[in-house]
Amino acid sequence: MGPAEPGRRAEREHRAEREHRAEREREPGNRAGPGHGPERSVLVRTPATSANLGPGFDSLGLALSLYDDVEVALTGDGVSIEVDGEGAEVADRGERHLIVKVLRRTFDVLDDLAAAGPGQPAGQPKGIRLRCRNRIPHSRGLGSSSAAIVAGIVAARALHPHGDLMDDDAALRLATDIEGHPDNVAPCLAGGLTIAWTTPDGARLVRLEPQVRQVVAFVPEQRLATERARGLLPETVPHADAAANAGRAALLVAALRDGLGDTVLLDATEDRLHQNYRAPAMPESAELVERLRSAGVPAVISGAGPTVLAFTNASRVDSMAARVGNGWHEHPLDVATRGACVVPGEPGRRS
Repeated sequence: MGPAEPGRRAEREHRAEREHRAEREREPGNRAGPGHGPERSVLVRTPATSANLGPGFDSLGLALSLYDDVEVALTGDGVSIEVDGEGAEVADRGERHLIVKVLRRTFDVLDDLAAAGPGQPAGQPKGIRLRCRNRIPHSRGLGSSSAAIVAGIVAARALHPHGDLMDDDAALRLATDIEGHPDNVAPCLAGGLTIAWTTPDGARLVRLEPQVRQVVAFVPEQRLATERARGLLPETVPHADAAANAGRAALLVAALRDGLGDTVLLDATEDRLHQNYRAPAMPESAELVERLRSAGVPAVISGAGPTVLAFTNASRVDSMAARVGNGWHEHPLDVATRGACVVPGEPGRRS
């Protein structure tokens, strides 16, 4: 992805105007946006993601072949949400639902870009209908919130009359602004293996095509909030630990990209910055990581946990069933080479 473009500057300059316009449009009788006319809809598919991958704290991420499907329709009025699978308990949040909030924010940003360029602002949709088929486990370290954020952005780009004014760079910046860090939203948008970082002008990423194609995710029943996991991290770490992680993260990129084998990958996935500090919040996950690694399987905590990600295939894990133990949902997954996308050929999709 390239350097920041004038669109980010335009967003800052028009922020006050946008907030005033959004408040005015959300008053009864004042919404005059894309909800007028025939109903339009789009289906977006977003992959699960695993961040950190051991030493790559807040920077490395991998897209995985486990997907959420979100159908978004612009309707006449109101907000309607249907959820099948994970997250059904928040289907009644209406305007407070994460995807709805992201859709509206993205429409605001696109209106600002249109106002600063060749088009006219479209205004907020009068009504939104969501139909979500959620397969990504929530609060397990597999990027469910990033998948929801990216789904909202991709859907808004497809449905807004000036959606093409937001390129992939701008989408990454917006997703990072909402999520707070780029390590999950980057692979969700781009697919494959990503290295993400932030600059004064926003987040950026580099995408790589890894030779390591298969992983196994061990998902426990219990959840762990990312905020709690982050709260366990110290303000400072020993210089030796930071230096070790820098070397391991560089080695991990090479090992995944070039397929250097389990011996190198086992060394490359060693972490000293976050996993041990978070272990008290997920002792079973920490123990499983140690059991797998002692058997020569490169294994890490996925994201903030408590899912364990092993760089191996299902047949090898099956032969180690006694070592893995009970209480885990085993998901053999491929690396998803494609990030979030609009599913083609769906009724109501605007081409």
